Amino acid sequence: MEEMKNKAWNVQGKYVLITGATSGIGLAAAKELVVRGANLGIVARSLAKANETVEQLQALTNGTTKVDVFLADLTDQRSIRLVASEILARCPRIDVLINNAGAMFVKRILTMDGMEKTWAVNHLAPFLLTKLLLDRIKMSGKARIITTSSHGHKMAKKGIDFDDLTAMKRYSFPQVLMGGANFRYGETKLANILFTTELARLLEGTGVVANCLDPGLVSTNFNQDNGILARMTMAVMKRFSRTPEKGAETLVWLADSNEINGESGRYYVDMKEAIPSAQAGSREAARKLWEVSERQTRNSGI
Repeated sequence: MEEMKNKAWNVQGKYVLITGATSGIGLAAAKELVVRGANLGIVARSLAKANETVEQLQALTNGTTKVDVFLADLTDQRSIRLVASEILARCPRIDVLINNAGAMFVKRILTMDGMEKTWAVNHLAPFLLTKLLLDRIKMSGKARIITTSSHGHKMAKKGIDFDDLTAMKRYSFPQVLMGGANFRYGETKLANILFTTELARLLEGTGVVANCLDPGLVSTNFNQDNGILARMTMAVMKRFSRTPEKGAETLVWLADSNEINGESGRYYVDMKEAIPSAQAGSREAARKLWEVSERQTRNSGI
């Protein structure tokens, strides 16, 4: 990230809340952000991993950086609501919200809310967390909301199947043999872009901007818990992957750079605006996704 160090450090003194910061590009981004003077809040599932991350982050700044830990299971909407309440109680401002956590499950698993698990983690979790924190983010002034999408959104060539939101088709025979889980992952990454599009529209005039990014093919621990075939596939892909630090560059740039002031509802690759798939450009699909997501999260109260 040497080339970016000469740019303005907008995050200095700002409060940045990030999910998925205990490994991969999330951890790489968190490290760069604390070096740039940001105060962090990390949302993690494991207390042990969160504490390890805090130690690494504080070591970079000789213990001068504020790092808060919030624990949540992003597959569980009740847990998301609880952690949002804790964040609001502890954080008087949120200058940057980074929705970075993501996963892919090769088997069809339903959460306790009745949602397919990849969809729950990759789309509904950032949707719900953002909505619950939105008033506080607006109060913080010129704030930023950043969501990690993926080039994989282009696998969803027919868009999101709103008639099969629990992905029974994707995981049924013979689709499962043809990579149904990968296409489901693509649908969730498409949802990240459509979510950003509609969020940006709803935030017009508030001073808050919402953007998303493709970090590229990154060598991380992603997809390591889905069996030996998934691990073998990822091992091969790692040979062609970029480092987590390289993958985090655009994420950090979106949080820190003056260049995107006022720019909202955009999709970025390698610190440049890019054009996503035709399906990702559908305003109608973006509005429908928002309505559907509200229904899917409406009955998950504490």
